[in-house]
Amino acid sequence: MRAWRVARPGPIGSAVPLRFGQEPMPEPMADELLVRVLACGVCRTDLHVVEGDLPVHRSGVTPGHEVVAQVVSVPEGYSGVAVGDRVGVPWLRHTCGVCRYCLRGAENLCPRSRYTGWDADGGYAEFAAVPVDFALPLPAGYSDEELAPLLCAGVIGYHALVRAEVPPNGVLGIYGFGGSAHLTAQIALARGARVHVMTRDPAARELASALGAASVQGAADPAPEPLDSAILFAPVGELVLPAMEALDAGGTLAIAGIHLTDVPPLNYQRHLFRERQIRSVTSNTRAQAREFLSLAEHYRLRVSTHRYPLEHADRALLDLSLGRFDGAAVLVP
Repeated sequence: MRAWRVARPGPIGSAVPLRFGQEPMPEPMADELLVRVLACGVCRTDLHVVEGDLPVHRSGVTPGHEVVAQVVSVPEGYSGVAVGDRVGVPWLRHTCGVCRYCLRGAENLCPRSRYTGWDADGGYAEFAAVPVDFALPLPAGYSDEELAPLLCAGVIGYHALVRAEVPPNGVLGIYGFGGSAHLTAQIALARGARVHVMTRDPAARELASALGAASVQGAADPAPEPLDSAILFAPVGELVLPAMEALDAGGTLAIAGIHLTDVPPLNYQRHLFRERQIRSVTSNTRAQAREFLSLAEHYRLRVSTHRYPLEHADRALLDLSLGRFDGAAVLVP
């Protein structure tokens, strides 16, 4: 099969960290499905893996964790999925099930968790393997390409929205407006929030306006009104300060990325006083993923995608790093 591997982590624009070529077919474990990749979203986390912002967990890993796939083989004894079914292969692919986090329903915090495209080969390939218990059912009404970004961008954005604790009919600020943010904004709007978007990208601003944002301005510009909640999608630590300053009393900022550049010093009175708080977001649980995908079927989200052939994954990552498209890039073998 054809697949990409991270040969040597480094900047996508000035080096060649990825290698594309023929690779052996995956050999699924006793609890894994073998699947044929139909589409794979290009996530900013993939960029962090390729560029070395995240430590190497598997040398020469195949990136990709927003995978829409067709089941090729099912392990013996499993009856919940059949050959030919369409499933989602997400970021989270293993938790221990016995630690205190797993037992209290917070498996996203499991210290022995493993991830597709980081600990195990992912979807920048023609075939992949996924543990049966972590493959996700997919909502109806979407194409393969539309489904792909839902599997991480959508799920993690929804988790960030929950962490941000937007009150009923509240005011939400969104910093950065890419693949995850444009899906999260639609859920927030459908639930009655007023959404203000802060982004530097002209195409993203146009998309935000089209989706119903109450206002759109620059990434570090002040919000037009106090925010009840905010979500930082851009991996830029400097934006924590204007986001915190924009929060109303009791407001919450959720930071949605797995990687963030250093945050400058906060001023207690200006940024934190009056019970404003910052929350990080760490992956998601399978229950949250299924909840979001059910909402996606109910609301029928508009998914902005840009198609790239599998062999152009390096170009898709470069375009992502340079902000050359709105929404999400999707690889199609």
